[in-house]
Amino acid sequence: MTAIKPFRIAVSDDILTDLKSRLARTRWPEAELVDDWSQGAPLKWIREICAYWAKDYDWRAREAKLNRFEQFTTEIDGLDIHFIHARSKEPNALPLIITHGWPGSIIEFQKVIAPLTDPAAHGGNPADAFHVICPSLPGFGFSEKPKTTGWGVDRIAAAWAKLMERLGYVSYGAQGGDWGSAVTSSLGAQDAAHCAGIHITLSFNSPPRIEGEPTAEEQRALAGLKHYVDLDSGYSKQQSTRPQTLGYGLTDSPSGQAAWILEKFWAWTDCNGHPENIFSKDELLDNVMLYWATETATSSARLYWESFGKRRTTPVVKVPTGVAAFPKEIITPVRHWMEPSFPNITHWSEMEKGGHFAAFEQPELFVRDVRKFFATVR
Repeated sequence: MTAIKPFRIAVSDDILTDLKSRLARTRWPEAELVDDWSQGAPLKWIREICAYWAKDYDWRAREAKLNRFEQFTTEIDGLDIHFIHARSKEPNALPLIITHGWPGSIIEFQKVIAPLTDPAAHGGNPADAFHVICPSLPGFGFSEKPKTTGWGVDRIAAAWAKLMERLGYVSYGAQGGDWGSAVTSSLGAQDAAHCAGIHITLSFNSPPRIEGEPTAEEQRALAGLKHYVDLDSGYSKQQSTRPQTLGYGLTDSPSGQAAWILEKFWAWTDCNGHPENIFSKDELLDNVMLYWATETATSSARLYWESFGKRRTTPVVKVPTGVAAFPKEIITPVRHWMEPSFPNITHWSEMEKGGHFAAFEQPELFVRDVRKFFATVR
């Protein structure tokens, strides 16, 4: 059996010293010519965030906070995979593997791990407890960077199935958002013998030909799709076609890496116009640090290159499926668009608030919905 090795986050002093030096020497562009975000992340805010990053942000304190969770690495299919493994004290806890996407990371799940593993301590029912496993996607965070092509969604899902088997979990649930939704869906299709059910927040299904007037649900999704295609998808085109070219700038410039990521925390969150209405600077920078400190701008972007424009058979997920539709999701899911690929949707929630980074933005709503769905498959 391949070893499971304990892991602690320990970013070197050299990396932190270099970061402060680069931030101090940033060559800034001129300001945008508009008074909104339509030309991109505003100079004033990115300068403010980077000044805080250089002078006030305490990575060692944030690192210690992250290290309160037990973490491990194990080699799967030739790559060392990093993961949080938070075990519940409840004897009948259900194993739950939760997968992030881009530009997220395991940082997204900090607020939900304790309520999921120990419901009794957070106003819940002990019968709803989970053992929580949060892996870092290959090429993201502290997971190893793929050395060959081929690490797309389905291969990652197959690795997750091996991970759960290696941890000794015969039956488990899976949850995901963004790329995590795609990986979770593939996992539910590939490992139906062991995956008891999946819960997702984003659907990758394309809209079918619509006859007649779209329903209100379809209109909402179509408006989101139009906005995304017209104004919000440039990052995806770049990452899916030329991730290597993009990586030179992002790997060299912390301000560039921060702006590239943080713009999406404005665009994709239910934040009433500004990311700091929902997240602290520390929380935003924690996530940026998992890209900067590990130099994973390029390797994380390659997941787009691996996934878009490639022939892939959409898996049919027959295990029970739960969907949480958050109102500020990039493209809100439409149930009947999903049903051909997800014929066993047994739970559907229209959430009252929240966006793309569900667990990070609205941890209480997220936990409530995850508990509610998986109570039906235990």
